Amino acid sequence: MTTPTPLKVCVIGLGSMGFGMAASLLRGGFSVTGFDVNPDTMSSLAEKGGQTAASPAEAADNADVVLCVVVNATQTESVLFGPQGAAATAAKGAVLMSCATMSPDAAHDFAARAAALDLGYLDAPISGGAVRAAAGDLTVMASGSPTAFLRARPVLDCIAAKVYELGPDAGTGAAFKIVNQLLAGVHIAAACEAITFAKAMNLDIARVYEVITASAGNSWMFENRVPHILEGDYAPKSAVDIFTKDLGIVSDIGRGLKFPTPIASMALQMFVMTAAAGMGRDDDASVARMIATLAGLDLPGLPAKDA
Repeated sequence: MTTPTPLKVCVIGLGSMGFGMAASLLRGGFSVTGFDVNPDTMSSLAEKGGQTAASPAEAADNADVVLCVVVNATQTESVLFGPQGAAATAAKGAVLMSCATMSPDAAHDFAARAAALDLGYLDAPISGGAVRAAAGDLTVMASGSPTAFLRARPVLDCIAAKVYELGPDAGTGAAFKIVNQLLAGVHIAAACEAITFAKAMNLDIARVYEVITASAGNSWMFENRVPHILEGDYAPKSAVDIFTKDLGIVSDIGRGLKFPTPIASMALQMFVMTAAAGMGRDDDASVARMIATLAGLDLPGLPAKDA
């Protein structure tokens, strides 16, 4: 009995999420070729046994599954359908799997363009963060045809602990993800406000973290992001600019539906203020730095105030 040839997978976008997904696929025995504009991440992929390429088109040459793990819909369109896009070179019947957070309308459009090229498309945004990406434990919120799911199933099983099949229509996965991002953005903003509020009351914020994470006020974002604040480490695991984009999509959808999103809108303004203060590319826990600066508070990692 012959052993099936492993699927050839292309990963476009080797940031914290995409690189972890590529590493998981390599551990799973897949043939992986990656592309990123950052040469350092390309070198890191090569060190792990992956192949690298000079363009999305080259990376996707004869690939069975193309994972697109870029920032937004504009980048997704460019790397899939642009002049050096992956859609032109992927194998016949390949599946394009788009993981960026975007509007449902954009996902629907990309699926139609893929179908016109006889390619499958999975609207497959992801959640879980860099640690879970590296462990192959992501959550995938996907929608697309049964055929596309079947073709991509080995890849999905390798990168994710949970894969939610949300129906045949592209755009459904994007809609589910934007609900998640509404909550995530609000929870980050609330966590940053809470911990700086504690600082304003001269509490030991490390002790506050210990108590709140064992109490009803805890959230996943409080538990995950407040350690960045305690350590004064704002190297971007997830950047402020991500939430100015994602909560902006929430706002746009709400306006189109004539549906009010007042809490999300306030959180959006907190991220916009943080970006305006020059921290857009820093970790999204930098909202705490923005609040602390406005309030004249000392936090780890902030410049010392003049005596």
